[in-house]
Amino acid sequence: MKTLRETAGLSQRDLAERIGEIHSNVHYWESSGNLPRSDVLLPMAKALGVTVEELLGEPRSRRAVTPGGKLGPLVEQITKLPRRQQEKVVEFLENYLRGMSKPV
Repeated sequence: MKTLRETAGLSQRDLAERIGEIHSNVHYWESSGNLPRSDVLLPMAKALGVTVEELLGEPRSRRAVTPGGKLGPLVEQITKLPRRQQEKVVEFLENYLRGMSKPV
C-alpha cells in the first residue's frame, strides 16, 4: 500500500483526507500490513489510481478490451491474421487516419 501511495505522489495525510480517514489509520494499514475496512477499499483505490484488486496485491488485469459495434468483429478478424499482415493493416489505418486529420 505504501508503494502505491508513494507512486501516486501522496503523503499519508493526503491519502487520509481524500478517503475521509485520519492519517493514523493510513499509517496503521501500511505499517501493520492489515487491510483497511471494506468500505474504505474503493475510495482508497480511486485516490491511488488503481483497482481494488491491485490495492489487495493482485496484478493488473491484462485483459484486452475489444471495441464494440461493427469494429469489434473486424478487430477480431485482424488479430487472427499472421503478424506481417496485421502490421500491414495497422500501417494502412495509421496512414488513413493521418490523412483524415489533415485540414482540407
